[in-house]
Amino acid sequence: MALILKPIDVVENITKEEFEEKYLKPRIPVVIRGMAKNWPAYEKWNLDYMKETVGDVEVPLYDSSKADPAAPINASAAKMKFADYIELIRNTPTDLRIFLFDPIKHAPKLLKDYLSPKDLMGGFLDKYPNMFFGGKGSVTFLHFDIDMAHIFHTHFNGRKHILLFDYKWKERLYQIPYATYALEDYDISNPDFEKFPALDGVEGIECFLEHGDTLFMPTGWWHWMKYLDGSFSISLRAWDKSWAVKAHSLWNLTVQRKFDDLMKSKFKKKYMDWKEGLAIKRAEKAKKAGLPR
Repeated sequence: MALILKPIDVVENITKEEFEEKYLKPRIPVVIRGMAKNWPAYEKWNLDYMKETVGDVEVPLYDSSKADPAAPINASAAKMKFADYIELIRNTPTDLRIFLFDPIKHAPKLLKDYLSPKDLMGGFLDKYPNMFFGGKGSVTFLHFDIDMAHIFHTHFNGRKHILLFDYKWKERLYQIPYATYALEDYDISNPDFEKFPALDGVEGIECFLEHGDTLFMPTGWWHWMKYLDGSFSISLRAWDKSWAVKAHSLWNLTVQRKFDDLMKSKFKKKYMDWKEGLAIKRAEKAKKAGLPR
């Protein structure tokens, strides 16, 4: 019993034509090692620079504990001044992460430090970059992004371990109904196949990012991430040209999220227990049927 993981394609540089043909159109992930080398951030961005630039802004922190069914989505576990958090992750292993943080609101000069890869594709949401910070050993749970955007995820100041799975594996990954994340009772990096047999044979891609590496994650790809050092990343997002994908994004962000929030607030644990049970049933059914084909 095992996951079937293959290494990701890695390129030093790539033309627009090669990128479109090999990765964008077929929606296949790739690591572009040379993309960030022409950014000012490649030389400037480290923990000291971010601490000095962003300063003492209070930020929400997240851990890997199982979500409280009564809590709103993305509810934080704690809060801390950004500068204090940087000192925490500098040398100390910690489960605490900064999630979906936009430091540009507090330090607009950071806008000058990176470039959207418009030479590869269009559709970038230039005003909405996200940054993610984590201490050594912290983990981002298995999920796909609710807005279904293409993502260029560039890492700084250390190493990150990433597992990726095509959207078509969602049932076998025990996707929680009306949500964009998987059942939180298993560790995808070391799964218990006796308890979660549908994971046996799931196919994915494994990669490791170092300072300045950029991961292209196409729309809908599931991802699990582990910080191997105290480090951080920036995600630049771009819309897919497909109207079907845009419609899926709109559905996720409006109808599905509002329905899920309403049901959680009304039924709390009973609702979550039902969703988890349904995720298990769907996974077992997909495994038995040999899906996806």
